[in-house]
Formats: sequence, structure tokens, C-alpha cells
Amino acid sequence: MSELEVLRDKIEKKTLEILELLNERGEIAQEIGRQKETQGVKRFDPVQERKIMDMVAAHNKGPFETSTLQHIFKQILKASLELQEDDNRKALLVSRKKKPENTVVNVNNLNIGDGSQHFIMGPCAVESYEQVKLVAQAMKKQGLSLMRGGAYKPRTSPYDFQGLGLEGLKILRRVADEEGMSVISEILDTRDVESALDYVDVIQIGARNMQNFELLKLVGSVQKPILLKRGLSATIEEFMYAAEYIISQGNSQIMLCERGIRTYEKATRNTLDISAVPILKKETHLPVLVDVTHSTGRKDLLLPAAKAALAIGADAVMAEVHPDPAVALSDSAQQMDIDEFNQFMAEVKGFAEIIQKTPAL
Repeated sequence: MSELEVLRDKIEKKTLEILELLNERGEIAQEIGRQKETQGVKRFDPVQERKIMDMVAAHNKGPFETSTLQHIFKQILKASLELQEDDNRKALLVSRKKKPENTVVNVNNLNIGDGSQHFIMGPCAVESYEQVKLVAQAMKKQGLSLMRGGAYKPRTSPYDFQGLGLEGLKILRRVADEEGMSVISEILDTRDVESALDYVDVIQIGARNMQNFELLKLVGSVQKPILLKRGLSATIEEFMYAAEYIISQGNSQIMLCERGIRTYEKATRNTLDISAVPILKKETHLPVLVDVTHSTGRKDLLLPAAKAALAIGADAVMAEVHPDPAVALSDSAQQMDIDEFNQFMAEVKGFAEIIQKTPAL
């Protein structure tokens, strides 16, 4: 064996020794993470990191420059911190690492999350019995039964229409019973949850309430499916933790809804983070929906956005319909009328059938 081969053999052995030591260090870092979580201590510790950097400087005998080794150890510390975070994510009840199989949410015998794709339609705000009735009848003709409608409306301006409240829920329930629909409606306040249980089949937690932790905990204690929308500026991790607040109270019947996030872009009402769908389906076991109305805010973009959502694996698409959008009391520009709705459904149902027949890559 030549001298070069001998040296290469030595460096390979040292590489394996370093690899073994790094993994041992990683296991210790994970245990430190668990201890910190138990004690409620932040994982990142700048004092400890500085101590290690100083140790490297004090004990370095070369030939590597101290700055080079400090850079390497900085990356090791960063990777160790990520290990601690990943280990914590394994413990999340919403995590697919905790529950590998899909959660299927049952809404009056309609399964969401079993591989089939659904459509949730309805007016932005409940305005009258006649208005909701017309939309429900149009939905029924299309074979749809998941009806959304806002009874409590969180509006940016305090002077805008705030919804009919409990009366709106009663209208939704009456029409749903008459037309064989399921009611999905947003509840804004913990004080309204109990009264809403008699009227809704699915409690929606809107984007502005995604981090209303007391509301999340309360709906986690009821026996109703929950539709949780992503906050306007929430990261996917924050979205998952919001769902964790619900499931930690015992309610695992949760649907996640991507509804667009706030960015600097003004061409659409929000920016549809379409990549959130496969990420959430990979990271969690919960069904993932896409609200194409609030994410785009433009009727001319509803169809392509819905097709994109279906193609990327969304379990359901949500959009808004109004008999006469021009006179709607809220978000008139983004709601479809009945004719537009029928045309929309003809396109997306055909597209969904193609998607269902296409083998996964």
C-alpha cells in the first residue's frame, strides 16, 4: 500500500470517528432540548454558544485557523438547535410523525380528507332567508351540501356590516334543514360558541382569530368539526401550533384552510401560498382546504386558483356565491353570482375528475 493510500485510509477512519461523535453530540443536544422544554426554557442559549466559541479558540492547536473552526462549530450548533426543534415537532399531536395516517373529518356523513375532493360554497355574509335559500338551491342542483355563510363578520372598519349574529345562524340552519345542507360558519367570540352549537355543523375560526388562544382551546373541547383558517401573516409553523391548541383539548376533527397571506403584492387581495397545501399535508395528518375567494379577491382568478388547489392536492375548495353580488353587504366584488357559480362548477368538477383519474407521481 502506498503512503498516499495509507493517509487516505487514516482520514477515512477519522471521518467515521467524527461522524460517530457528531451523532453522539446530536443525541445529547436532543436530550437538552427535552429538558429545556420541561423547564420552559428557550432552546437558543447565546451564553452557552459564546462559551463553546471561546473553548474552540482556547483549545485550538492548528492547523485549522480558529475562525474556520468557529464557523464549523457554529453550523454544528445551528444543526443541533434544529434537531431540538424537530424533536419537539414529533411530539405535536397534529404532526404526521405522531399520526402517520390521514385524519378524515366527517361532516354529516361526508368525509373530508379521504382522498376525495369537495367544494364549500355560500354567501360571504348572511343577509336574508331569501338570499341564502337561492344560493342553497343552486348548490343543491350542483350536488353540493357544504354551505358556508357569515353570521358574525369581522370587518376592518367598525362601520361596515358586522353580520346578523345569532339571527344569521338561525337562517343558515333553517335553509340547511330544508335543502339538506351542512352549515359552516365563523364564530368570533368565546361567549357565542355555546349558542352556536345548535345551528352549525362546522365551527370556522377565521384568519383574524387564528391566535385567539382562548377561543381555540374552547372549540377544542366541543364535539364539532373545526375549520381553522391561516392568519393573515402567520407562518406555517404558527398555523400548526394554532391547530395544536385545538387538538390538545381533545378535538381532532380539524380542517386547515389556506386563505392567502399578506405580502407586498397588491394585484390580489392576498397572496395565495399554494405551496402551503403539500407542506401541511406532509407535516400534518389533517385535511387541507383552499379558500380561493379571500386569497385572490378577484372573480376572474377563482377558476385558475381552484384548479391549482385541486391539482396540488387540496381536500376541498371554498368560494363565495351571492344571488346579486352588486348589492351584497360585504365583499361584493369577489362573490360569484348564480350563473358564474354554475359555470365555475362545470369547469372545476370536470377538472377534479381528471385529477382523480391521474396517477400520483
